[in-house]
Amino acid sequence: MIDLTRAREIAEEWLSAWNAHDLERVLSHYADALEFVSPLVIRRLDRKDGMIRSKRELRDYFAQSLGPNSDLRFDLIDVLAGVSSVGLVYRNHRGQTVAETMVLNGDGKVTRVFVHHRGD
Repeated sequence: MIDLTRAREIAEEWLSAWNAHDLERVLSHYADALEFVSPLVIRRLDRKDGMIRSKRELRDYFAQSLGPNSDLRFDLIDVLAGVSSVGLVYRNHRGQTVAETMVLNGDGKVTRVFVHHRGD
């Protein structure tokens, strides 16, 4: 079980890494073998299943958002704790509300991610 204090720590470090546009720090949260599912994967990579299956692929995908002129920013709205997962609700730089469920392994690395966009 992940308690709420630990879930908040994970969320704050994850958001801090993204807001610093530090790709290596962002990737440090993820296991090498993973499943990352997002509607943006469908649009950006033209994958009908919306899935990325490795940290190497995830690096390339995330690097698209963290370029030198990127205005990317995430603002935390809420954090939820689960048995072996953390749920984050945040607003992105486009004003969209996003919810991510991150499943963690025994080492605390993310192995599965499900991203949901409100689309506003």
